[in-house]
Amino acid sequence: MPTTTHASFLPTDPLAWRQDASVIGLVGLAHASSHFGHLILPLLFPVFMREFGFSYSELGLLMTVFFVVSGVGQASSGFLVDRVGARPLLFIAFGLFIAACLLASVAGSYGALVAVAALAGAANAPFHPIDFTILNQRVSAPRLGYAFSAHGLSGNLGWGLAPVFFAGLGSVLGWRQTYLAAAAFFALVLLVLVLQREHLQTRALVRNPVADPGHAMAFMKLPVVWWCFGFFLLSTMTLAVVQGFAVSILKAMHGVTFEAATFTLSAYMLCGAVGVLVGGFVAARTVHSDRVVALTMASGAILLALCGTGWLGATPTMVVLAATGFAVGIGGPSRDMMIKRATPQGATGRVYGLVYSGLDTGFALSPLVFGALMDRGLYGATLLGAAVVLMLSVVAALGVGRRTQAVAA
Repeated sequence: MPTTTHASFLPTDPLAWRQDASVIGLVGLAHASSHFGHLILPLLFPVFMREFGFSYSELGLLMTVFFVVSGVGQASSGFLVDRVGARPLLFIAFGLFIAACLLASVAGSYGALVAVAALAGAANAPFHPIDFTILNQRVSAPRLGYAFSAHGLSGNLGWGLAPVFFAGLGSVLGWRQTYLAAAAFFALVLLVLVLQREHLQTRALVRNPVADPGHAMAFMKLPVVWWCFGFFLLSTMTLAVVQGFAVSILKAMHGVTFEAATFTLSAYMLCGAVGVLVGGFVAARTVHSDRVVALTMASGAILLALCGTGWLGATPTMVVLAATGFAVGIGGPSRDMMIKRATPQGATGRVYGLVYSGLDTGFALSPLVFGALMDRGLYGATLLGAAVVLMLSVVAALGVGRRTQAVAA
């Protein structure tokens, strides 16, 4: 099924490379910032445990709040993006991230951190509908595969930057001042986007509710959309384990330092970014996106399971964990192409909002499931369980491919 396009933004002749590059670059900057925002709480979990005495389950609940708010907001924000355009919601989202960081800098209780999680979750909610609506409307069709690659790459870079940012500045300034620096970072990015706002304008969806009643919700009846949702839920549960617990797992299983474990997490994200870059070329040259996604997720699951056995020792485990990021990253652009092919015409924001809310749902559920294992000291079982869930996402990806092909036929 084709993705929505608008003639005013996609003329017959391809857009100039510079114009496409500007759009891709600005969307990538915004996407990197949103992924940076995912980690403003979990990277400080060791600090919160030391200063406030919170358990893994209590800290995991903070991320559940973040992603429940984000998931509900993402599913609904897709409709808003289709109706009012992407740019206004983008600017509001950055304002919420700034507010979350400012509140975190003065937080002194668990309730305050819950409020930070809710604010940051609301900020994160509209990014994927915003990003993909802008890319689909503003980037010429032949470059969309590369645009999706750059989009995924920027997200991994945002994840990779966050541990370095918080560990580096935290050791010098202290964690409260580091949150102020994070607020300044979001404000700087917002300023750049405002100054370049002409590249971010999108056309709102115009629909005649009398002539086409119920159309806005019709996409929810398509099984392929829910298979896409399931894929994001499962694959993201594994990612949440790595982001939220990898540092603690490496310290507990192998006795590595906090700095070494944090560096490994950054290496995972940066290897994922390299994988996404490679995956962009793969996505641009294959029509079987589901098979690429299934192969890369299966490879990542096997590597993660090796880490969970504890047989490798400290250094090999850190290397293999980073390699897992590369394997999963290769499938990122093909994943986005897989979703694009499954998206009904005229429903870009809504479909991406619903499908990517699976990502938030996975992030919300994972801390509850795996946080309980962590509290019991089952560190290896946590990684092995994450590998099993990632393997289940392979089934979901192949299910998306079969149903997309059936509809196209």
